Amino acid sequence: MQDAPLKPFRFADAARWVRAGVPVTMVTIVDVKGSAPREPGIRMLVTAEDLVGTIGGGHLEWRGMDIARAMMTQAGTARRIERIPLGPALGQCCGGVVRLAFELLGPADLAWLDAVAAALAAGKPLERTVPPRGAVSVAPSRAMLPSVALSADGTWTDTLVPDDMHVVLFGAGHVGHALVRVLATLPCRVHWVDERDTLFPGGLPENIEAEATDTPEAVVDLAPPGAYFIVMTHSHALDQALCERIFRRADYTYFGLIGSKTKRARFEHRMAEHGIDPARFPEMTCPMGVSGITDKAPAMIAVAIVAQLLQVRDQRVAALAASQAEAMHP
Repeated sequence: MQDAPLKPFRFADAARWVRAGVPVTMVTIVDVKGSAPREPGIRMLVTAEDLVGTIGGGHLEWRGMDIARAMMTQAGTARRIERIPLGPALGQCCGGVVRLAFELLGPADLAWLDAVAAALAAGKPLERTVPPRGAVSVAPSRAMLPSVALSADGTWTDTLVPDDMHVVLFGAGHVGHALVRVLATLPCRVHWVDERDTLFPGGLPENIEAEATDTPEAVVDLAPPGAYFIVMTHSHALDQALCERIFRRADYTYFGLIGSKTKRARFEHRMAEHGIDPARFPEMTCPMGVSGITDKAPAMIAVAIVAQLLQVRDQRVAALAASQAEAMHP
């Protein structure tokens, strides 16, 4: 296994390896009975030397990697499903049963790989149908949450939805850098904004987009609905201008401002003078981060903030699940 930090799964990585002629197998959890390390729809990419994504680690992941790599060297079917009882077969205390789907990817898969990558980048969900043999098909979907359905004949259907966390981060100071290092490992997109282009490091991960601009307020208007706004620039005046611009919207999932309770009180007073309705102030989180972490080191602050983002994300996913279930069974 690679020694570098584990990268999150991306369909674009699969397409890149196929185009480079690198044998690669995609492993997907398509069914779970009982307790298991991860849920259906989680996947990883395996090459002879690399691993992208994780299906939960431990013996299950090692077994999946062994099967995936064997498929690259042995003649036979390019797709298979393996039933793996975690207790009897692997000695894992989870005790459940997991079905893993394996797809040895090649040039014939590039059409659907590119279609999936493009749709997810554009924020559009897709449904992918994978038969035991033959062409994989993709079609638009209205689903709000990912899922996998496995049929008796071995066909499975993936419902693929875009990363639901689109983070707009204003500020490339010490805490901003620490935040990006954590967010780069998560299933999210980060639009990282600062007025000073010299502060952005090179070689940013694919899910991090850096933008140096003299008009950061305009970025607020272009963010997608459901965005997670984080304001932590080098200037209190700019922080306030960004907060007032964000309050013009009513469709964000999270809005956080770095600072103390004193900073919050001062900002609320000034924003009220500028016509912001005080009834909306509770929508702004300040100070940011989960409670109980008092260390002010940038890395500590970043961890506390990301933990809070994930709490908000889980609440949003639960609300979407309830809404989707109600729509299906009114």
